[in-house]
Amino acid sequence: MTAVDPRPAATTSYPAAPPLPADPAVLSPTVRDVVKAYVGLTKPRIIELLLITTVPVMFLAAGGVPGLGVVAATLVGGIFAAGSANTINCVLDRDIDEQMRRTRRRPLPRHAVSPRSATIFGVVLGVLATLELGFFVNWLSSLLALAANAFYVFGYTMVLKRRTVQNIVWGGIAGCFPTLIGWTAVTNELAWTPVVLFLVVFFWTPPHTWTLAMRYREDYASVDVPMLPVVATPVATARQIMAYSVVMVATSIALWPVADTGFVYPLAAIALGVVFLREARALLLRAHTGAEGAALRPMRLFHFSNIYLALLFIAAAIDPLLH
Repeated sequence: MTAVDPRPAATTSYPAAPPLPADPAVLSPTVRDVVKAYVGLTKPRIIELLLITTVPVMFLAAGGVPGLGVVAATLVGGIFAAGSANTINCVLDRDIDEQMRRTRRRPLPRHAVSPRSATIFGVVLGVLATLELGFFVNWLSSLLALAANAFYVFGYTMVLKRRTVQNIVWGGIAGCFPTLIGWTAVTNELAWTPVVLFLVVFFWTPPHTWTLAMRYREDYASVDVPMLPVVATPVATARQIMAYSVVMVATSIALWPVADTGFVYPLAAIALGVVFLREARALLLRAHTGAEGAALRPMRLFHFSNIYLALLFIAAAIDPLLH
């Protein structure tokens, strides 16, 4: 599913974003400005997405409502772990973040936090996450969180992101670990159910990320990050999005027999999958008509992909309550 259209994509050279004007919050920061900068390093929106795939799995693992204590401890550890990985990612990518219009308002490009301070902050969060999950949840969950962080920092950010068009395909594995962590937090062991959900997120990640990259193609091209929309035509990219979407929907439905769920989850998976595939097909049709840039409207699928994942996992959490 990773072959690309042999026709070359456009080779337009895109200039980097112009320097930002002086920011009063950087020149004379208040306590609130400093706190906001450090919170920004953790990428809260990404953390929200990761927690969406953690907590519902805990309901599925418990066959009902899990203990509030273990949920709270897992959430705290998950926030620290994801915040650590995202902060280190900001440090390592600060050179390209400063040039990209989409990311140049982040704390490091604005010089609101120094690279050294951000690195220390990221490492401290990682240590806290490992210890908190280990002592208050279990060490299997702690090791899984540590493995996810290591893969995101070393595998994706340092090795894959700037070197291969498959960067997000394999780099996205790090974002799949919350399904395993949520399950092991309750059961202290792995099983096929969280593995299936792991695969759902794995196949979901390329369509989600590539649609965003289609919208910000010029940003990635200007810093030589070989995201698929940069090196392939819109048609080729849309075909890949469609292919991954089909496999994702099929995998989501496979959870029904594997987890022996009731009918709430499969009905939700089928309904959400139909809408997702319809949006992916619409994107492909627009690409075939020669639409480019804003006319492709890739953000329609991007925004729905967030809704899809949230509702799918909520259905997985609700199902055992009614089963």
